[in-house]
Amino acid sequence: MAAYFNMETLKFLMFNVHKLEELLLNERYNAFDKESILLFLQSVADFSDQDLYPIFKEMDEKPAKFSDGKIHVHPKIKDILVKQGELGIIGASFDESLGGLQLPATVMHAAYFIMEAANNHIPGYAGLTAGAAHLISSFAETKYHEQYVPNMLSGQWSGTMCLSEPQAGSGLSDIKCSAKLTDDGTYRIKGHKIFISGGDHEYAGNIIHLLLARIEGAPAGTKGISLFIVPKYRILSDQTLENNDVITAGDFQKMGQRGYCTAHLVFGDNEDCTGYLVGEPNKGLSYMFQMMNDARIAVGRGGAAIASAAYYASLQYAQERQQGRRMLSGGRKDDAAGPTLIINHPDVRRMLFLQKAIYEGSLSLILQSSVYHDREISEKDNKKHWNLLLEFLTPITKTYPSEKGKLAVDNGLQILGGYGFCADFILQQYYRDIRIMSIYEGTTGIQSLDLLGRKVLMENGLVLKTMMAEMLSTISEGKKDERLMATAKELEDQLPMVEATLAHLIPIAMNGEPEKFVSDATLFMEAIGTIVVAWQWLKIGITASNALNSSDVSFSASMLKNKLHTMRFFYKYELGRNRSIFKIIQSDEVLTLAEDEAFPD
Repeated sequence: MAAYFNMETLKFLMFNVHKLEELLLNERYNAFDKESILLFLQSVADFSDQDLYPIFKEMDEKPAKFSDGKIHVHPKIKDILVKQGELGIIGASFDESLGGLQLPATVMHAAYFIMEAANNHIPGYAGLTAGAAHLISSFAETKYHEQYVPNMLSGQWSGTMCLSEPQAGSGLSDIKCSAKLTDDGTYRIKGHKIFISGGDHEYAGNIIHLLLARIEGAPAGTKGISLFIVPKYRILSDQTLENNDVITAGDFQKMGQRGYCTAHLVFGDNEDCTGYLVGEPNKGLSYMFQMMNDARIAVGRGGAAIASAAYYASLQYAQERQQGRRMLSGGRKDDAAGPTLIINHPDVRRMLFLQKAIYEGSLSLILQSSVYHDREISEKDNKKHWNLLLEFLTPITKTYPSEKGKLAVDNGLQILGGYGFCADFILQQYYRDIRIMSIYEGTTGIQSLDLLGRKVLMENGLVLKTMMAEMLSTISEGKKDERLMATAKELEDQLPMVEATLAHLIPIAMNGEPEKFVSDATLFMEAIGTIVVAWQWLKIGITASNALNSSDVSFSASMLKNKLHTMRFFYKYELGRNRSIFKIIQSDEVLTLAEDEAFPD
């Protein structure tokens, strides 16, 4: 079986860097210990080896396809969904009272990371089902919990989120899907939804759509959006199912993730589509943000997982492929020695270290966000503190692995040279698959607007101040370690650049020029994302250095030294670029506003 992730690295990040065992002391999670979690993750890894990875390439070559009014997916999806239910994967982080395992979300994300590294076309089915079930259990009436959640967590039924419409895309203010109240208190739903991942396939006994629509007479814009449960099949009083006038109009044939179906759905074409209101009218978007924020972290996790798989594929190639000679002093080649493995060439090693630095830093960021989420849920007395940190990290956790993951996979493909461009090798599939991650669940531009335009200014800058305090705490710890003093100082030197950039930007916002204020939001996201991942690498470095200084033999000295080397690589090759990015943002020259020079005809 080909390698696509490293269990030792995952264990090191979870238990050593992010101290998962401390979280397990919390009452909510104290049914678990390190051994039980490792057994769970190993079962997920075995499942991924046996069921997911073997069909990864086949799902790309034989994609999901619409015909005869339905979308046909890979035939093994049926058994896989049920197995995920049996393993407890779908309900991993759900309360025990709802049939879940009540595992920390940190462990759930680790499990999904393994599955996505094995086959990124499949885990989205379970992930969206879990997200939809979580929305129902959080905000809907109890009777709906009983009707839908057990079958969803078992893998018998699937779930989706239905937001985008043909005329609106990410502009949710312009949603036209309508809901009309009926005499029995339910609603008649009518409208189109597009880009619905997992929206229809023949292996789900029912598909439960969580749909945004506008009740007749509701206020304009996002203030008038409500959330509805709209099943593909209605549940009758005798528990049988009947058609709910949800029609699949087609699917979208995609550049990547071709085995993961994406549907165009039509609701109420025959005036017979029933929806059930979730929570209060006109508050649907606030409810949906729970699923959207969870999904954003999941998208970043998917980017990290694909980058991981691509790294190990390109590493294997570099360790097997002989080409060229090593350089001798004076620039001569050692022709007598014959071809060398390409992993010995410095530029190939640079590309491999870049992949490793991006994927491991991204994975640590995902676990960090997950820890904050778990602490927000389980530590009520300090809930706001953890919420502020999670608010700040969510758009970054979605964006950094998605954007930098593309760069990582691109470098992996480059290592293979011409073979990387050929279908015989898997790198081209990873390259196509990861491209959607920076588009899913709000594009990079939307996430960047959220970070700069909302999170940085939230509560008079309290969110940013709270995040900076976390970084400064790590920097202070790093400066006490002789190995890490210089690295910690490099990160510390980045923080005044953030402050200077905001000192330049905030007066622009205060002056009533919001478009100018956010015109370089994506560059700000890139710089802040790099700082946040540099912070993660410093945490990794501190943990590795402490382990080298101790008698702990849980991890090999070579692995720990490799972490320190990769940390230094990240600081030199990635963090070092930030100075120029901040300089661009602080420039008084603005070239992208609509009032700037028009595009040529």
